Amino acid sequence: MSKDYDVIVIGAGPAGYHAAIRCSQLGLTTACINKMVDDMGSPVLGGTCLNWGCIPSKALLDASHKYVEASNDFSDLGIEVSSVKADIPKMIARKREVVSKLTKGVEGLFAGNSITNLPGTGKLMANCQVAYESLDGNKKNLQADNVILASGSVPVTIPTAPIDNDLIVDSTGALEFQSAPKRLGVIGAGVIGLELGSVWSRLGSEVIILEALNEFLPQADGRIAKDVFRTLGKQGLDIRLGARVTASKIKGKGAKKSVLVTYEAGGEESELEFDKLIVAVGRRPYTEGLLSSDSGVNLDERGFLFVNDTCSTDAPNVYAVGDVVRGPQLAHKGMEEGVMVAERIAGKKPLVNYDVVPSVIYTHPEVAWVGKTEEQLKAGGDPYNVGSFPYAANGRALAANENEGIIKILSDAESDRILGVHVFGAQASEIIAQAVISMEFSATAEDLGLIMFAHPTLSEGMHEAALGASGHAIHMVNKKARKG
Repeated sequence: MSKDYDVIVIGAGPAGYHAAIRCSQLGLTTACINKMVDDMGSPVLGGTCLNWGCIPSKALLDASHKYVEASNDFSDLGIEVSSVKADIPKMIARKREVVSKLTKGVEGLFAGNSITNLPGTGKLMANCQVAYESLDGNKKNLQADNVILASGSVPVTIPTAPIDNDLIVDSTGALEFQSAPKRLGVIGAGVIGLELGSVWSRLGSEVIILEALNEFLPQADGRIAKDVFRTLGKQGLDIRLGARVTASKIKGKGAKKSVLVTYEAGGEESELEFDKLIVAVGRRPYTEGLLSSDSGVNLDERGFLFVNDTCSTDAPNVYAVGDVVRGPQLAHKGMEEGVMVAERIAGKKPLVNYDVVPSVIYTHPEVAWVGKTEEQLKAGGDPYNVGSFPYAANGRALAANENEGIIKILSDAESDRILGVHVFGAQASEIIAQAVISMEFSATAEDLGLIMFAHPTLSEGMHEAALGASGHAIHMVNKKARKG
């Protein structure tokens, strides 16, 4: 069979569309197969991130935060506002407008880079052949020299709370409420659960989050996790740890319907009644219909496509990137993998540094981190230094009424190389980029402390924390912390 394309990409989320664009930029004839459609059945690019995840959730997070600020916080700044109302249908409509602009932007990038957009499904066969079926049912086999699998992920479901897209919803459904439920339950206190819980709590819901684990945010630094738990509690989120949901059932009829949830905590069984229930227990790789039995691609024990450090699968010239492979299920991680694979196909030799992948939770204040936590360093037994600086001692934070939070830097006690940075506070998602850049270039805490930061800025907290790791902080009493 003659070649149709140099590269076929299956999936048009962040990992897939970045891979496709970079392939085309490098002179490779490229097609991208994408099965996602909008509510009207029209094909849309951008995957879950642009359409039902990262972007729409941030639109609602920002809108709901501004509502809280206008309702509760502006008076602290000398601004009196009366009759503040939340128009939730308008917020949802604006969210859709933002999504539409971005997905049409990706369409424009595909057209500008001469990428063949193939709405429909693709199944990888042997020898880089792809069985393509269009949305209207037409089928044909396509041959490529290389195939990139970027099929993404879908929400995990649990049998004790089956999704009905009415009272019990996943993260997608939780972004479409037209009013704030009076009583809202959330299963899962991870990133998605905390962000969605924050949105609806700000807009008036009584939110209870049930988390099966006994530890809150175990992936984050322990000090930061404690601060986040305390702050979100003050904001009204009732987070119950060690609470395992064992059953749920629908009560009542019509407008009086509710969800009765049974859960176990501390050896005792309890019940809660909610108007809506969000299941946010994580995401799983989406591989249904993706591979033929002779494709040569294997799955690991967790159901992810097995790849090596450069995202090559066990099948020659077949790669996999993004949420469907190992590592954190983060859009930016998938983007970099997509670009890396495209460049390797073109003969270049880039790598993704998985040691410096930043993580962010877009609550308010935000939470962000990169590298090792203090708990991980303690477990490893290596000596390290700690430098931290509170937002409450930062001039810009006080001026902006954003004095909640802390910046924490961990560095090697011998080499001073930065090992991890953890931020809880306003604009943490932006501030953490300074840490990622520093760690990518193997900077020491002293290197960061020698850099001149503009004053007054929130970023100065990073500067002071770096100085603190060496006992040189200017705006804190110096207590150099040597650990390990």
